[in-house]
Amino acid sequence: MIRTLLTRAGLVAAGALAATLATAAPAAAHGADAPDGTDYRTTVTGISPAREGLEVRAVEAGARLELTNRSGRTVEVMGYSGEPYLRVGPDGVYENTRSPATYLNRTIAGDTTLPAEADPAAAPSWRRVADGPSVRWHDQRTLYRESAPPAAAQAAPDREHRVRDWAVPLRDGTEPVEIHGTLDWVPPPDAYTWWAVSVVGLLAVGALGLPAAGSTLGARSIAAVGALLVVGGVAAVAYTVGRELDAGAQGVGGLLLGLLTGQLWILLTGFGAVAAGAYALARRPAADFAVALGGACLALFAGVGNAAVFARAVAPVPWSATGARLLVALVLVTGVGATAAGILRLHAARPRAANPNPNPAPLTLTPS
Repeated sequence: MIRTLLTRAGLVAAGALAATLATAAPAAAHGADAPDGTDYRTTVTGISPAREGLEVRAVEAGARLELTNRSGRTVEVMGYSGEPYLRVGPDGVYENTRSPATYLNRTIAGDTTLPAEADPAAAPSWRRVADGPSVRWHDQRTLYRESAPPAAAQAAPDREHRVRDWAVPLRDGTEPVEIHGTLDWVPPPDAYTWWAVSVVGLLAVGALGLPAAGSTLGARSIAAVGALLVVGGVAAVAYTVGRELDAGAQGVGGLLLGLLTGQLWILLTGFGAVAAGAYALARRPAADFAVALGGACLALFAGVGNAAVFARAVAPVPWSATGARLLVALVLVTGVGATAAGILRLHAARPRAANPNPNPAPLTLTPS
């Protein structure tokens, strides 16, 4: 039986590790394009002069701007030297391979190495990069790129500070247009409070694994763990959908495509936790193992992987950062708690080795 217990524990660990490794690729694919959180809030305030059919918004926690052009005209985004950088029109999206911005904006970090063909004074060389009316890009004019907060934020870290008002020039045919916006530093939350709440919560959930598995109270406790795991799985799915919406997904089709191409394994982890919780709610055989495995995957992937929001003021979701932190805390509490409860119940269910001689005779030493 000890071998069986070790095998189950190994499967829990292996399953959690497999989920983590499987999801590493899509998480890394977002990289700096979809930060886990930031203390800088980028806000688009409008287009001047107003142009019907043009829409601009900040996406990916402010890491990029998104321009949608449904005007039927061709609109250009201008680079840092006033050269044409991007072109959006009825025939799709193009980038100018001779614009330095094409290479400087590859990531938020902005690699300053430029190829020989990058010459803002040269005639544009357009390369088609996408269909449709929308384009997203990093723009250094809207970002704060220093490692340390602004001096004003360091002097008064308990309140918001305006870093700058920014403008990104466009060209609608031959007419100049500008996108206007603001960049603010926002005080980060107290991460220790969120971690403390999460630890207390997961200990409470894990304690549900203490009642004996064969007792009436034990049967009810595993059902309670299952219900909580369902809630945690739903929270993980909600947070994943929120990240994809904040990354710029538009419409049901765009959302599904983004989830399936960039968030598939995270989505499957959330649904897997819901399935494991439902299995435990039905009090099916091996429910202890199911909640331990489902909880471990949920905690490692959807919980730990998103815990950066505990220390960031702006979360990569289209709702409040506090709501995002509550969802992640719920995922951690239910995931780690369910794992602990399942392992405790597996351990309690292990049969004790029978003692063949429960009343041994006292040992008597006789001289030789």
